[in-house]
Amino acid sequence: MKIDVKKTLDCYVASHDTFRILDVAPQQYLMIDGHGAPGADSEYSAAIAALYPVAYTLKFASKALDKDYVVPPLEALWWAQDMAAFTTGRDKSQWDWTAMILAPDWITDQMFADAVAAVAAKSNPAGLDKVRFETLNEGLCVQTLHIGPYDYEADTLATMHNEFIPEHGLRMTGKHHEIYFNDFRKVAASKLRTILRQPVEKI
Repeated sequence: MKIDVKKTLDCYVASHDTFRILDVAPQQYLMIDGHGAPGADSEYSAAIAALYPVAYTLKFASKALDKDYVVPPLEALWWAQDMAAFTTGRDKSQWDWTAMILAPDWITDQMFADAVAAVAAKSNPAGLDKVRFETLNEGLCVQTLHIGPYDYEADTLATMHNEFIPEHGLRMTGKHHEIYFNDFRKVAASKLRTILRQPVEKI
């Protein structure tokens, strides 16, 4: 039976138009960093093309150990020198990012190294040498589910950042985190489902 982390991990639970405070346990990810707006021919697109072959190679290696799982959804951390770049104007040229895919907790450093070597021998996508395996510890967070185009996130983020978080005695820490439940190439923009997460701390 395939394990699906979207169904087994609490950090993938979110509701539309509802802000939720939760403690996110440390999770290990395949990660790759970059800068600038996402798009079809962007650095971000190339990064994704490097992540997925490693993710699927790990899945097949895990399946051979009788631990089959659904490859988790694409995720990304986003930040900018001025975080208003996400809520007013959405100046994507200012954005820095880390594209990520979660790796189940039984995946080891050696399995990751073997997967990268296998991908390099087979297709060697650009940016493969930048993919790393790292644990992300976010801790206390606020999150919600956004439904619709990515460019319509600004109002929800403004409410989260400027109203919900301070009204609950919290302040933002860490990096804005998005989890993409759909492939934007295959789903109408109006139906895209994205978790928006912000690490916080108590004031």
